[in-house]
Amino acid sequence: MCRQGGLTLESATGRWVSGVDFFDRVRELRVLDGQVRAGNHVLLSGQRRMGKTSVARELGRRLTESGEWTMLFADVEDATCPEDVIADIARVAYRVRPIVSRWGGLARNLLGAVEEFGVGDFRLKVRAELNAGNWRDHGERLLRSCAEHDRRVLLVIDELPVFLKRMLRKTDGAVRVEGFLSWLRRAFQEIGGNSPVLIVSGSVGLAPMVHRLGISDRINYLFPFRIGPWSREVSVKCFDQLAKSSTDIPFDSGVSGAVYDQLGLGVPHHLQSFFESLRVFAMMENRDRVTVDDVSRVYRTHLLGPFGQNDLAHYENRLQDGLDDQSQPIAMEVLAEAATQEVFTPSARVRLGELYSRIVERAPSRVSEVIDMLLHDGYLEAQEDGYRFPSRLLRDWWAVRFRDHHVPIERRSLND
Repeated sequence: MCRQGGLTLESATGRWVSGVDFFDRVRELRVLDGQVRAGNHVLLSGQRRMGKTSVARELGRRLTESGEWTMLFADVEDATCPEDVIADIARVAYRVRPIVSRWGGLARNLLGAVEEFGVGDFRLKVRAELNAGNWRDHGERLLRSCAEHDRRVLLVIDELPVFLKRMLRKTDGAVRVEGFLSWLRRAFQEIGGNSPVLIVSGSVGLAPMVHRLGISDRINYLFPFRIGPWSREVSVKCFDQLAKSSTDIPFDSGVSGAVYDQLGLGVPHHLQSFFESLRVFAMMENRDRVTVDDVSRVYRTHLLGPFGQNDLAHYENRLQDGLDDQSQPIAMEVLAEAATQEVFTPSARVRLGELYSRIVERAPSRVSEVIDMLLHDGYLEAQEDGYRFPSRLLRDWWAVRFRDHHVPIERRSLND
């Protein structure tokens, strides 16, 4: 736990946080609050584990507490079609009875048949009534019922890019994605100034995907806003407060700075994971305190060990969500090269395109698309000599995974 402004902040690894558990992001919340109150729709992006969901939920909580707003937070990660998305939005709207009561015939018939549903049951009932021919109409009516609510509605659609990527893999996937995004833009624009305010967020880059499909204009009504890593100062401050509030194991002075230097980047989730790993290590070793010398040991044995490799699976899964079957191995090649050689050079980029030209169409273009996605999603950053991991932890994860069997790209012969 740590304290922020007299409030208790708990260590939270692997889940979103809000309220008293929320830390920092003062400037980000100020910008987002201004955009939302002005009625501007937002595309919220950032590296994985950076806290986008927590920022969106905290913004919604603060707006709701003002008494002027209602937040609907719909996670569509498991959606496979537009009907699922509409049902997911209906699910969260069900808790705000004035909204769902205005929805129209579909909701009125369901609510009239049964006096009270569970939230999950209501979603299932709604989904059963939706099909490819009516989801647009029912979706528009649901958004209009939000616009008629006595409070302004903030609608957050989380993991929308994951849903779109899944739909893209279907027959006529590009047409389906274009159709959904066109409908979404038109629905909000036609409602006008009273429409709910939309925040789209997700851990797969939406902008690179629509750019590749040639439909960037479908999201040009969204104000782009990126969540970055914590600075060293903020990271150290958060860790120190966590350490001071640790009632079971004390932390020596200097541990927080050593943790940040070991990670190399202030990713909130990684900082929280490191704190928990140090605390558990000290307890398991029957230590009476956590020392600076423990930092490098725990980094090697815990964060780069089996526990950390399990966390790495999240990053790999998101690569699968964001790329097609032919581009996924290219991404793994790029990351393995950048991790084991510490940089993915321009010459390695050329050679990789030549190597993969044997097995995939337009391989050099695919390499470029993969790099664009890896840059957008925070895996890599461009430097003078090529592309490198900004996160030392992420680099070391991939190095542990591939260092024993990755052949440097520039050493590979085209005749092999």
